[in-house]
Amino acid sequence: MKRLFDVVIATAGIVVCSPFLLLIFILQKACSRGSALFKQERIGKGGKPFYIYKFRTMDATAEENGIPQLAEVNDERLTTIGKFLRRHHLDEMPQLWNVLKGDMSFVGYRPERKFFIEKIKAVRPDYERLYAIRPGVTSLATIYNGYTYTMEKMIRRLDMDLEYLERHSLLGDIRILAQTFCYIAFGKRF
Repeated sequence: MKRLFDVVIATAGIVVCSPFLLLIFILQKACSRGSALFKQERIGKGGKPFYIYKFRTMDATAEENGIPQLAEVNDERLTTIGKFLRRHHLDEMPQLWNVLKGDMSFVGYRPERKFFIEKIKAVRPDYERLYAIRPGVTSLATIYNGYTYTMEKMIRRLDMDLEYLERHSLLGDIRILAQTFCYIAFGKRF
């Protein structure tokens, strides 16, 4: 049921949002150099890597030294349009494609990069329990814990994601999606 729900909503989302996706793409190309889209390897269901897609929000040279870095609260690497996209979570819209492909679900734990997973697992080896389900575009941890830029926030997110793993349901997913949509529509920061 969850997969069918994801496919139907992702397909409808791509159709309905296509003018916005195109507008953001054009603005990205006009306002900053580099690619408008950004792909990054993340670890998903079963511990398998996949590429997550987003609109690029940071300068094209954000990690040119090759060392993964977490985004910070007032990160200077953010582009002007990137700040707006992040604030309103519009940078996540290309993940509709990830959901349609089956790499992600609408609701589930946020997928992380292997570099940071190893750091989390050094403190909490139970991180791998999350691999039982597809990662998500949103979650209660996303809504209530926001962007994770410290180990403390990563562990808090893990606790919330493990709780979701134990109790998830289609009705619960619909509630989380509705809450996420309302927060985005009314400009609430999370």
